[in-house]
Amino acid sequence: MRKETKRNLFVAATYGVALSLGLLLGQNYTAENTHSGASSLLPLGITDKTGKVQRMIDLIAENYVDSVNIDQLQDLAIGELVEQLDPHSEYLRPNQAQKQHEALEGSFEGIGIEYYNLNDTLMTVGLVTGGPAQRAGMRVGDKLIAINGDTIAGIHISEKSIEEKVRGRRGTTIEITINRNGKSLPLPLKVVRDRVDVSSIDAAYILDSATAYIKIRRFGAKTNDDFKNALQNLKKQGAKRLILDLRENGGGYFNAATALASQFFTDKQLIVYTEGAHEPRTDYYSSADGIFGHGGLAVLIDEQSASASEIVAGAIQDLERGVIVGRPSYGKALVQEQFGFGDGSALNLTVARYYTPLGRCIQKSYTNPSIHRPPIDTVEFKTLSGKRVYAGGGIAPDVWVSADSGKVSTLYRNIRRANLIEDYVYGRLTKSLPAYSVENYLKGYFLPDREYRDFLEYVQNSGVSYTSKEADQIKPMVRNDIEALLGRYYFGNEAFFKVRNRSDKVVAEALIALQDH
Repeated sequence: MRKETKRNLFVAATYGVALSLGLLLGQNYTAENTHSGASSLLPLGITDKTGKVQRMIDLIAENYVDSVNIDQLQDLAIGELVEQLDPHSEYLRPNQAQKQHEALEGSFEGIGIEYYNLNDTLMTVGLVTGGPAQRAGMRVGDKLIAINGDTIAGIHISEKSIEEKVRGRRGTTIEITINRNGKSLPLPLKVVRDRVDVSSIDAAYILDSATAYIKIRRFGAKTNDDFKNALQNLKKQGAKRLILDLRENGGGYFNAATALASQFFTDKQLIVYTEGAHEPRTDYYSSADGIFGHGGLAVLIDEQSASASEIVAGAIQDLERGVIVGRPSYGKALVQEQFGFGDGSALNLTVARYYTPLGRCIQKSYTNPSIHRPPIDTVEFKTLSGKRVYAGGGIAPDVWVSADSGKVSTLYRNIRRANLIEDYVYGRLTKSLPAYSVENYLKGYFLPDREYRDFLEYVQNSGVSYTSKEADQIKPMVRNDIEALLGRYYFGNEAFFKVRNRSDKVVAEALIALQDH
């Protein structure tokens, strides 16, 4: 890889950061600079046709009947060029490039809250531990009424407007008017913006007496260090087996994936290799000092496990280090380098394919008649013990777990699409603090039948119709969603996964598989 861009190597499956329950203010809001400040982002003088494109833009700028935003026109031209390549080469405008950078680096300048927009009012549903908002006295459940004296509640304020009010340099102060438990606080909270660090580890805890569970959200700059710290702590608690949850993990940095995979080997092993028309083959080996080179290992994947997740799963499967459980992964084996422009925008350009240790390219098929590329075939490979694995179409798990039928029902999808579970929980079930500890909640709280009936009435009143059969079919999923969301609201992110995993079929199958290894 080119030296000046090697650090920006991505294997993100059109990487986007979207929290299911809200956004971290300051992390996911970034001002977009629509004026480039440069005459062109298109290269000049390479070919006559390249010059023609630039000449056309110049002619429009100088002669068109109406005024034209040339920067926007250039963005459209660049976007059209990139669309002719592959599904994962991507042009990022300045705000998009900064969002991606902040998400993968795991830090940003902001106030460190997670919110949900409930009835056109921002409600705090999570706080970064030790972050600026928490230090200033903000609590989960607080509703944001005004920022620096400007009302933001009940006026259909746009995300861009919130961004402009919340974003700011580290060390600057923002005043937030808060409604708490139905009453306005007498004075606004003064929050000093600061750098906020967010771990890429969603949860890490002992699942049973000897099995650790670690959920990784994305592969960022700090993922390997976060993982090692979490696992070392769990090993001190007696963990001898590990369930690594890479479901819904869309990728991230290439070197973060190779570093993590390296933790599962105590000798030098080929983890992955890359190769492209302009990139010679490069092999990536484990460092032979992995902190979990021995012990039962199960890796969980699904349709959203992509790129960096597939590098880890592919190495574990090819080298027979552990068992892969779940459903077939996304199927992305294209590697991007990021090339930045002076205005803050960037091009994530595919420069190579990656291959698992056995030589598998697990890229799923895509068509683009303007690009000559080798066909993607389903080719059979064999591991050292003779197990069959395949190229093309992602990583096929060793233990398949079908999707829950209720989760693919039309009613469940409509409920999730309309955010009715979140609206119901935050609007009706979070009025007072629970009178029990997190341990009692995890062991003993299950949504009462009467509460589920109330939820169904709420769904019907929201305009979503259903039959009694459909309501019975989705009941286990909805109950688990509500219980997990309540656990997260009251006790933090880890409680969410602890509750969800109580009835997770994939986790259950992983535990069974580990008993056999």
